[in-house]
Amino acid sequence: MGDTQASAADHASAEDHASAPGEASAEDSAVERANALCDAALAGDRRALARLLTAVENRTAVAEAALRRLYPMAGHAQLIGITGPPGAGKSTLVASLIAELRRAGRPVAVVAVDPSSPITGGAVLGDRVRMQAYSTDDGVFIRSMASRGHSGGLSSATAAAAAVFDAAGFDVVLIETVGTGQSEVEVAATADTTVVVEAPEMGDEIQAIKAGLLEVADIIVVNKGDRPGAHRTAGQLHAMLSDAPRESRPGRPAPKHPEVLVTTAATGEGVPELLAALDRHRSAAGGSVGDGTRLARAEAQIWAVLSDRLHERARSFEAAPIASALLRSVAAHELDPYAAADRLLDLMGGTNGAPAPTK
Repeated sequence: MGDTQASAADHASAEDHASAPGEASAEDSAVERANALCDAALAGDRRALARLLTAVENRTAVAEAALRRLYPMAGHAQLIGITGPPGAGKSTLVASLIAELRRAGRPVAVVAVDPSSPITGGAVLGDRVRMQAYSTDDGVFIRSMASRGHSGGLSSATAAAAAVFDAAGFDVVLIETVGTGQSEVEVAATADTTVVVEAPEMGDEIQAIKAGLLEVADIIVVNKGDRPGAHRTAGQLHAMLSDAPRESRPGRPAPKHPEVLVTTAATGEGVPELLAALDRHRSAAGGSVGDGTRLARAEAQIWAVLSDRLHERARSFEAAPIASALLRSVAAHELDPYAAADRLLDLMGGTNGAPAPTK
């Protein structure tokens, strides 16, 4: 780490803990700290990049100011979602993909989302432990994030973290979900390419159909290919996909026709073929299909920001006493939750959910 980069990060750190009265407003101060961290991170300072990601995960004012600057620089990396049921070997496959990408000289970032306690919000963050072999490689950056109760298998800050990595110059961003299986289809709204990982002879192909995972998969990987039944499982999945409708139904997205591959992530077997399939999908996604994915991601990001801001306003100091009274009324069944929500919207300047007039 260079002296200039370190001093920029240290300057931002010092500003995080001190603010002189009468000087810049809190917003201006956040912008200054964000710019200092962005300058250092874009110059290759990994500590500054880590601090930016912490701010993003905590949804601070510094994070918002940083993303306003960095977002226009993003849009070049390939975002790859790795999802599937627990025990399929997702983390091992991610580690093998990192190795293959680094052999090709391509910088790669990983957002590994771990399940968190619904009580404390803490997480084991075990994925980082599994990938310690790359901790000294400047072309690899691994960030574990707690899901913090988010039901879709992703942290709500995942897309923002991916944008930071994208702007920082990483060619590929791997997004590994928590492995809850049936609730992870929203990874498709975050990633350019969605990889669903299955294990042989575990009944996962049936679970995948129930969960809708096969509907969002761009590539299906049967991992642990050295186990008996791996190729049979791949054949079953391929047959199921062959019977799927080829044309979209009214009101439904166009069906995908994913490749089915077999890998043994522990040894690296089949991983070069997986990387080649990912590159093919990246090339194919440059057209109208990719436009649909990017629009879906933009929609998800906008609604996430709107949801967060509405939630913050509802819990603001001014709204808190009224919100508390509404909660007690709903708990006592004196008021229904719909009426309570409408009153909160009125309090925040809405009109019972109707769009506010434009100025």
